[in-house]
Amino acid sequence: MIFDFRLKVFHTVAQRLSFTKAAAELYITQPAVTKHIKELEHQLNAQLFMRNGNSIVLTPAGKILLQYADRIFQIYTDLETELAQLSDMEAGTLHIGASTTVAQTILPKILALFKKTYPAVDFTFVQGNTDMITQLVLAGKVDIAIVEGAAHYPQIAYAPFAKDEIVLVTRANNHLSKKPEITPKQLLTIPLILREAGSGTLDIIFNALAKAGINPKDLQVEIRLESSIAIKQYLLYSETATFLSIQSVFSELKYNELSIIEIKGLDIFRTFQFIQLHGKHSQLTDLFKRFCLSAYNLK
Repeated sequence: MIFDFRLKVFHTVAQRLSFTKAAAELYITQPAVTKHIKELEHQLNAQLFMRNGNSIVLTPAGKILLQYADRIFQIYTDLETELAQLSDMEAGTLHIGASTTVAQTILPKILALFKKTYPAVDFTFVQGNTDMITQLVLAGKVDIAIVEGAAHYPQIAYAPFAKDEIVLVTRANNHLSKKPEITPKQLLTIPLILREAGSGTLDIIFNALAKAGINPKDLQVEIRLESSIAIKQYLLYSETATFLSIQSVFSELKYNELSIIEIKGLDIFRTFQFIQLHGKHSQLTDLFKRFCLSAYNLK
C-alpha cells in the first residue's frame, strides 16, 4: 500500500490509544513511534494526543486527523483494487460485513473457500447486528455485506442471497418440548430469550407476530442476549424457548439437544440480502457475490 508511514503510525496509535501497542503492531520501537508523532505534530502545528492518567486520548485536532486518515487509507485501498482489476487480476482488498446469524452460521465456510479460490484477494471481515453493519456500509467502511432484516435505505442497493426459516426452539426433554405445537396465544405463557434491539432477526420475528395478532410487548422476556451462540448455551440450562435461524440449530437438532415447537398458522421466513452503496459496485464485489451464490444456492 502506498502511504505516508508517519500517518500510518498516527493511525495505529489513534486506534490502539497506546504507543506501546502501536510499536508492537508496526514492528518499530516505542521511541520511534514517539518521534513520528512529534514530527507529525510539528508539521501540522497541532497537538494530536493528550495524557489522561496512565492512558492517552485524542485531542480535537487528533480526532479530525483520524477521520481524514480513515478516508485516505480507504482511497489507497480502492486505488489498489481498481489497478489490480485493470490488469484483469483477481486481486485487491475487500471489506466484508455480515449480521450476526450469517456471520456465525453461513459465511465462515464461504470465506475460507473464497480465500482458497482467490488467494490474491485480501479481505477484512466484521460482524454485528443488522443496524451496525448497515451503518458501516453507509459510512463507506464496508464494501459489501450480508444482513437480515427488513429496513431499507435509499442509498443502499439490496440483492437476495439466501432464504432462511426462523423457528421456535427449546431444550430437548423439558416440559416445553412436550408441546409439539402451540397456538400463537400460548406463546405469551412461555419465558423467552430474545436478541438485542437492532437485531434484524428480532425485527422479522416481531413483524410476523404482529401479523398473527401478538403484541411483542406482551411477551415474557426472561433475558436478551447478543448472539445465537450465547442464546443456545442459555437455552440448554433453562426452561425457556427462543426464536433462532434453522441454520444455527442444525447440529443441536441432529444430536437431540434442542427441539422445535411448531406455532399453529405461523411460519417465519426471511431472505438474507447483499447490501452495498449505490455506485460502489466493482469487479471485486461482483466476484464475491457470484461466489457466495454459487457456494450457497438461493432456494
